[in-house]
Amino acid sequence: MSVSVIIKWGGQEYSITTLCEEDTVFDLKQSIKSLTGVLPERQKLLGLKVKGKAAEDDIKLGTLKLKPNTKIMMMGSREESLEDVLGPPPENDDVINDFDFEEEVIEVENREENLAKIARRVKDYKVEILNPPREGKRLLVLDVDYTLFDHKSCAQCADSGQELMRPFLHEFLTSAYEDYDIVIWSATSMKWIEAKMKVLGVTNNPNYKITFMLDSAAMITVHIPKRGVVEVKPLGVIWGKYSEFYNKKNTIMFDDIGRNFLMNPQNGLKVRPFMKAHLNRDKDRELFKLSQYLKEIAKLEDFSDLNHKHWERYLSKKQSQ
Repeated sequence: MSVSVIIKWGGQEYSITTLCEEDTVFDLKQSIKSLTGVLPERQKLLGLKVKGKAAEDDIKLGTLKLKPNTKIMMMGSREESLEDVLGPPPENDDVINDFDFEEEVIEVENREENLAKIARRVKDYKVEILNPPREGKRLLVLDVDYTLFDHKSCAQCADSGQELMRPFLHEFLTSAYEDYDIVIWSATSMKWIEAKMKVLGVTNNPNYKITFMLDSAAMITVHIPKRGVVEVKPLGVIWGKYSEFYNKKNTIMFDDIGRNFLMNPQNGLKVRPFMKAHLNRDKDRELFKLSQYLKEIAKLEDFSDLNHKHWERYLSKKQSQ
C-alpha cells in the first residue's frame, strides 16, 4: 500500500507520494531532505508517534496508520552556506561510526523489501546525464567526502577547497577515464555535490568527464540485526537504469564507508579515509595506487572473481610479474 503525506515547513507544503507502508520513518526523512534540503538529523516531525512516544527512524510507516495526505509539521533548518559543506558534518561522523560487516553474517542483498526499494528508485529517481555513457567502458562509482575530499577539516584552515582535495585527484580521474565511465555518488544533496565538484575543479576539467552524479535521494535504507536502520548505496539503481552499459561484472565503487556496499559487497572497495589534510597532504598516495589497480583490472572482462579487500596484494603481484 502506498503512503502519501504532506509536509508543512517554512510556510510551504511538500507532497510526498512515492513511499509505501514497508518504508520507514527514516525513508520519509530522506524524501523530505530531497525536497527541502534539510538533513534527516536536523528534522523534527511533529505528531508522528507510536504508543505516545515519538516514532523512531526504524519504525515502518504502515504501523503509524497514516490517513492519505496526512499533514505533518516539520521543524528544522537546512545548510546555508558552502562553509557548511566544507566543514564538519552535523552531530555525527560516519567514518568513526562505521562498523565491520564481516563480524556478522548479514543477508540483505536479496531481501524482497530492499529489492522493492531499489525498483522504486530505478523508476522514480531522475538522473541528469552530464556526458553520455560510452560503449565498452567499465563503471567507476566514487564517493566524495573523505574519499576525494577532506570533509572534516574546516575550510577556514585552508586557503580554498583545493587545499582539502586529496592528492593525485585529477591525475587519478584522468587515468580512470581512459577505461571507465565515472559516476559521483555522495550521501548529501545534489546542491552540495555540485558545489564541491566545482570547488575541486572536477566539473569542467578538460582531461576527463563525469557521466552523472547521484545524491542521497538515490540511496535506500536497510535494516541490520543489532544495528538498526542504515543507509546504503545500491548499485542496482544504476544497473537498473542503464543495464545496456553497466552490470555486476564491470562495476567498481570506492567509498570510505564499508556499509555503503551492503547491497553489492562484491563491487565495493573501501578506501582509507583522507582526513587532516594539512598534515597528510604530502604523504597520502591512496589515489595514485588505486589508479594503478584500476588500470590492471580494466584488462579483465569480468570483475566478479576479484576480492577488492586485497587490492594492494593483487596490484603488487601483477606489478612483480
